[in-house]
Amino acid sequence: MRTRQDVACYEILCVIVNFGLGSRVLHIARENGVPGGTVFLGKGTVRHRILELLELQDIRKEIVIMVTEKTGGDQALQEIHRRLKLHKPNRGIAFTMPLAAFLGSGDYEFECDFESGGASQAMYNAIFTVVDKGNAEAVMEAARKAGAQGGTIINARGAGAHETSTVFHMDIEPEKEIVLILAQCHLTDGIVRNIRDDLKLDQPGNGIIFVQEVQETFGIHE
Repeated sequence: MRTRQDVACYEILCVIVNFGLGSRVLHIARENGVPGGTVFLGKGTVRHRILELLELQDIRKEIVIMVTEKTGGDQALQEIHRRLKLHKPNRGIAFTMPLAAFLGSGDYEFECDFESGGASQAMYNAIFTVVDKGNAEAVMEAARKAGAQGGTIINARGAGAHETSTVFHMDIEPEKEIVLILAQCHLTDGIVRNIRDDLKLDQPGNGIIFVQEVQETFGIHE
């Protein structure tokens, strides 16, 4: 059985880029010692007045999720940031999370004070909400009311009618959507409560939500 000390040596590296760049992210990561990852398709939800007028606000995204040792992940993250120029707006977002997750249904109380192994407290949290297909926009509306700037909607569809997708060792049935929101720590509680209340996630079958501390971030422009 793997101990907490063993798990602490690993982290989740997540990179969100425009459609078509996922393979490049994986290539850069492999060059820096990350063995591999999974690319999910999604769409961005950040609102932009001109894009809305042109009906181009739904920008296709690729979400690359990799599990790696912390030292290798830090090096890969720096290189992805440099080569994809994530310091420029609309180039993408990259962040790391400790390999630990809270997930379940019906209990959404949490504190924004995670153990961080002696490091300074994180400034951001990643909020994951899993809902039935078609409800992702309602999740984003609830989150925006609490200060969220945007998010990424990930389609969680199996390849066949009886298949499931697996995210962080959690089975996601076909016809589901995962909404990933990166939020400042002080906004997280309000966002989670708004989503829970508006989507009635305390009722069985309506969805689940979990929050993960983010360690490093690149590409976020307030």
